[in-house]
Amino acid sequence: MSKKKILAMVIAGGEGSRLHPLTAERSKPSVPFGARYRIVDFVLSNLVNSGIHAIYLLVQYKSQSLIEHVRKAWVLPPLLQEHFITVVPPQMRRGQEWFQGTADAVYQNSNLIRQHSPDLVLVFGADHIYRMDIQQMVDFHLEKGAGATVAALPVPLQQASGFGIIDADANGRIRAFQEKPANPPAMPSRPSHAFASMGNYLFDTQVLLNALESCNAAGGHDFGQNVLPSLLESGKLFAYDFSSNKVPGVRGYEEPAYWRDVGTLDAYFDAHMDVLGLEARFDAFNARWPIFSSNYQGPVANFIDAKIERSIVSAGCLINGGSVKNSILRREVVIEPGAEIEDCIIMDYVVVRRGAKLKRVIVDRYNEIPENARIGFDPATDLARYKVTDSGIVVIPEGQPFQTARTSFSGEL
Repeated sequence: MSKKKILAMVIAGGEGSRLHPLTAERSKPSVPFGARYRIVDFVLSNLVNSGIHAIYLLVQYKSQSLIEHVRKAWVLPPLLQEHFITVVPPQMRRGQEWFQGTADAVYQNSNLIRQHSPDLVLVFGADHIYRMDIQQMVDFHLEKGAGATVAALPVPLQQASGFGIIDADANGRIRAFQEKPANPPAMPSRPSHAFASMGNYLFDTQVLLNALESCNAAGGHDFGQNVLPSLLESGKLFAYDFSSNKVPGVRGYEEPAYWRDVGTLDAYFDAHMDVLGLEARFDAFNARWPIFSSNYQGPVANFIDAKIERSIVSAGCLINGGSVKNSILRREVVIEPGAEIEDCIIMDYVVVRRGAKLKRVIVDRYNEIPENARIGFDPATDLARYKVTDSGIVVIPEGQPFQTARTSFSGEL
């Protein structure tokens, strides 16, 4: 493990328009994931587990939900001044504009980098589901004598045209970037695969500051399109192979180097299905590399004559005579007698009334599904009332808080 002083700048201001309506009232990193997490918890957990404790979280779009979550869930011990997770809204220090892109978000907060005076700066996104020992990327960066390193994931050539692709030599030195190329270049070590950028970067501090100043002067505001290409001629821009990353506690049945961009509703749904089952593609339980999140102080789940199959049920839920199959229920969900839930994601404080049937449905929080409702069975009817994805997933937007004998809403955003 390196002894370098490292500062992390996490870009968490994404609008997440392709996740609408889940992002109607919250930013993309604040969208719930699994039974108890938010999407942002994955990058923050990776940083903390990797021994990186100086973290600025740069927020912008509908950020209050994310701010409240970090305030409640991500308080590091205050005794050490170098340990912090601080939310940074746009400060307008360099003008009256909000962040114009990923690089501009860091550029507008470059004063924080100078004040902290780190050796290295991580610039990571906040909208992916994965585990990563970031110190292994740091070690690679130092071994190569790199000025900047890009985390990259090998993807099959037939799928590579949907990604930003890195052309790198056998040593990992980047020669070119191609955005969604028709004929992507193959990896020298794996001719069947191409290198796709993960949007996670590591910089020598001065290299980053100089590049941000130059790109800003030229009107560039994005890391992928402006900052990184400007560093190609230096010969010190490298790609780190994420597939070589080894995280303690990952089980043999899990997908190696699991990483998902959950930027669309279908990808978000599929990633949830990946955490289900006895041998899940991505097992949320890993005592050696935990995913941290908020602590819920309510009761445990309660099952009364319930039928549950291949599902995850969170605390405070009551399943009273209903059935749940291949689904995820977040906290304080109520399933009444005769209700049937299959292939669904049911978020906090939802009540599914007796006899209702849901199949391949995402239900955002604070919803009450009426008695004997049928959702996910008639595409035409569903489309007239809700968002329906290309693969047929029905998405019910967030409702308004309501009171029942069971719910005890905490007023969370």
